[in-house]
Amino acid sequence: MITIDGSEGEGGGQVLRYACALSLLTGEPFTIENIRGGREKPGLMRQHVTAIEAACVIGNAECSGLAVGSTSISFRPGTVTPGDYHFAVGTAGSTGLVLQTVLVPLMLASVPSRLVIEGGTHALAAPPFDFIERTLLPVINRMGPTITAKLVRHGFFPRGGGRIEIDIDPAPLRAIKCIDRGTAGPMQVTAIVAGIPFDVADRELKAAQKVLMDWPAEAFVTRQLPADQGPGNALLLEASFEHVTEMMSAFGKIGVPAERLAKTAARRMAGYLASDAFAGPYLQDQLLLPMAIARGGAFTTVKISEHTRTAASLIEQFVGSRFRLLERDEGANLVEVDVSTS
Repeated sequence: MITIDGSEGEGGGQVLRYACALSLLTGEPFTIENIRGGREKPGLMRQHVTAIEAACVIGNAECSGLAVGSTSISFRPGTVTPGDYHFAVGTAGSTGLVLQTVLVPLMLASVPSRLVIEGGTHALAAPPFDFIERTLLPVINRMGPTITAKLVRHGFFPRGGGRIEIDIDPAPLRAIKCIDRGTAGPMQVTAIVAGIPFDVADRELKAAQKVLMDWPAEAFVTRQLPADQGPGNALLLEASFEHVTEMMSAFGKIGVPAERLAKTAARRMAGYLASDAFAGPYLQDQLLLPMAIARGGAFTTVKISEHTRTAASLIEQFVGSRFRLLERDEGANLVEVDVSTS
């Protein structure tokens, strides 16, 4: 049994999600102590419990210590069973992070699966649905599976109530190289508002436009959702290229000026555009698991994050494959699976 210290490295919920996925993929049980020991409020939150419950359901697994606030669990996997599944976080906890836990095991199953996940779709500290649909899944689909995603209803913090639907047509994973992002395509900034003043969106767009001054005026748009899907606000910045689409996001928060969150997101996008990297800061760690299972692959990226370092270390414990993280003074950094250890 693998023993994991949940406070090491990034020290957040990512360790839980990756450990569950890796356990289902390898059949290796694990124990994790000091869960989310690197966070202000340690222990399992509701969305983490739902993610682990989802792993237990699809993988016929057993998990002891599973409760909100728990700082230790033991997980023993069974056999992954594809099928139709419905998971509800019950809060604005991220639907995308629940998906992250079960996606790779199901896309390597014997027959297709369908997932319905309810909860938050656009909330702090998690990738929005749009990132999953337009940034992550197109890269995953290049590796063999066919995965489609549908946003049925937005879910903002604190209300939640969002719904996503995922169809997974599995296939063996093949190694791919994601080195060049290719020719630039359309760029867009979308301010989404639901049940809040329309001027919030206008202020966000104006602030983002001051940072992304070379983007055309028509790239800045507002989308107003029905009030009953709010209250909520999200700012989505999308840069399309021939081989990848990068997306940065920000979410309205009480006490934080709209202009400030918009400038922060726009500066992150400007930083990505100033590099020649394929993967941005949020895509990089998402590519590690499928590439490790494929026993090969590589991608260029911006500054290598602590999330990525933590994920790489954890994957190596379960799979044995190691990653080369080549940081360069000039140009994009390179992350590749070390095939000599696969």
